[in-house]
Amino acid sequence: MGRVVLVTGVAGSFAARFSRHLAERGEALGISRVVGIDLRPPEGDLGGVKFVRADIRTPVIAKVMAVEDVDTVVHLDVAPPARERAGTKERNVIGTMQLLAACQRSSIVTKLVVGSSAAVYGSSPRDPAMFTESLSSRGGTRSGFPKDVVEVESYVRGFSRRRPDVLITTVRAAQVLHPDIETPLRDYFQNPLLPMAFGFDPRLQFCHLDDALAVLTESVTHDRPGTFNLAGDGVVLLSQAARRLAKPMLPLPSLGFASAAARVTRVMGGDLSPDLHRLLTYGRVLDTTALRDIFGYDPQHTTEDTFEEYRRRVRPGILSGIGATA
Repeated sequence: MGRVVLVTGVAGSFAARFSRHLAERGEALGISRVVGIDLRPPEGDLGGVKFVRADIRTPVIAKVMAVEDVDTVVHLDVAPPARERAGTKERNVIGTMQLLAACQRSSIVTKLVVGSSAAVYGSSPRDPAMFTESLSSRGGTRSGFPKDVVEVESYVRGFSRRRPDVLITTVRAAQVLHPDIETPLRDYFQNPLLPMAFGFDPRLQFCHLDDALAVLTESVTHDRPGTFNLAGDGVVLLSQAARRLAKPMLPLPSLGFASAAARVTRVMGGDLSPDLHRLLTYGRVLDTTALRDIFGYDPQHTTEDTFEEYRRRVRPGILSGIGATA
């Protein structure tokens, strides 16, 4: 018998894509069944994934794991809020606590893969040029989604001490940039005007969808214990991104940028994640040496490649050479 994999948060576009990816390749990957769980059903087709409608913030998650004989858990139900923060912290933090409690009680769970986020490093003017996995936040993790991620990883480390027999892989990924995958940066780039903090031009990194799927799949099918950064090599400046998308930038005072940008975005009928303003001010860059040297995966797409593919999909009439350099 192959692995029975539980994927949390499958109502989300990325988790749905990943669970379907596993199910389609199940036999080749040594996976007998993929179970997806979320409080609401996914909008798209999950293919061969068995969907269970349940709230991981409640003890029912333990019953689902027992009934389905789950031995591998992929936790992807840790995500930033879309418009309002209400309920997001409970899902991220309380949901993780309940999931880990269920894993601790299970006698057959042998592997836990945590889809974390580069947000664990925060964003601040004191950041290093590149974050390695051994570095901690210099600022920007005292509230919102970054604080959630810090707490989630703290609970995972506590679980690893209580259950050293469970192999744990934590993937700290930059945001996936793809038209079909919901992320704060994708939603930001969809606005007709791009609010920016006056005097700042942050370095941004993106993760290609294929690389994200490949790393998580490798984590499920092989033993890759540890914590790993995941992002495409290189950076794209915010000003470069705006010019390549042929979208005007709207400079706003850096003091009060978060609230001003949110108001402007609402007027445009768009969306701006409540925690995105610091990234749009200070940026953030990850070092992926450990991913190559220890995990054994070399990202196939650079940040530049990822952004250019996104641009071709959403703005096909815009020539890539326009404003290609800062």
